[in-house]
Amino acid sequence: MRAASAPTARVLDVVELLARPGNERLRFSDIVRALDLTQATAHAILTTLCDRGWLIRDPADKAFALGPGLAVVAARTDAVRPLAHAARIAAHELSRQLGYAASVVERVDDELVITAFHGGEHPAGVPGDRIRYAPPFGVAFAAWDTTDGRRAWVERAPGAIGERLEQVLAQTRDRGFDVDWTTPDLTRAAQVMGTLPSEGLPDHVRGITDQLLAEFITMGLQPTDDTANTPRPVATIAAPVFDARHRVALILGVHPLRPLTVRQVGSAGRQVKRAADQLGT
Repeated sequence: MRAASAPTARVLDVVELLARPGNERLRFSDIVRALDLTQATAHAILTTLCDRGWLIRDPADKAFALGPGLAVVAARTDAVRPLAHAARIAAHELSRQLGYAASVVERVDDELVITAFHGGEHPAGVPGDRIRYAPPFGVAFAAWDTTDGRRAWVERAPGAIGERLEQVLAQTRDRGFDVDWTTPDLTRAAQVMGTLPSEGLPDHVRGITDQLLAEFITMGLQPTDDTANTPRPVATIAAPVFDARHRVALILGVHPLRPLTVRQVGSAGRQVKRAADQLGT
């Protein structure tokens, strides 16, 4: 486990909190309450960030917002991360073309980070949210990972469902894109259960949550032929974007959040895959 700096983490928590949609005008007490900071710690962090121009404070209502100092960082980020910048533009265009919400997801070690979102409410969070890189999340990363990488991802799943997960990964590679055949509510439930600690829960509770999570994971399999024409809920359709070394750099996805037939999913998936392939180098 990597060593972490608690003071640094608290500073980043403040910036990420104010970067969330709807949080642009939080006051001192709001930030203290949201992050469970002491008033002294919050005051020191906010004062420093304002002094550096990363935050500004409205003299009238005393609310904090992101400042011009971050604009310099953001502009430089686009310059040094051109693929991520292009992916955000592609997500916006996909949302416009398909009428679905669209997102960009990147992997940071064993976490998935939503780095862009366009066109509506996200079923599992907002930009900046982190999701554990484990089944059922990150299929489009795992499907094109190395043999060892795929095995490690599969082994993070609860219960004896490794064979089913290998089927999911094989189907995804053959299809060229991932499909999450679940409702937004089930997606949220799977995310919450996946974050529960392995230790500290009674054995019978751990067994129930593992069984439920295993069910959520296997719901994402391709429908059988007899249900191919029956609309089913679809939360996400996502395709990998490869870097110059042919590794998955990020995931470009759309979120229909409605029932679709296999044919409709195929049409949307091919469009997402084309956009992802055009981004790859």
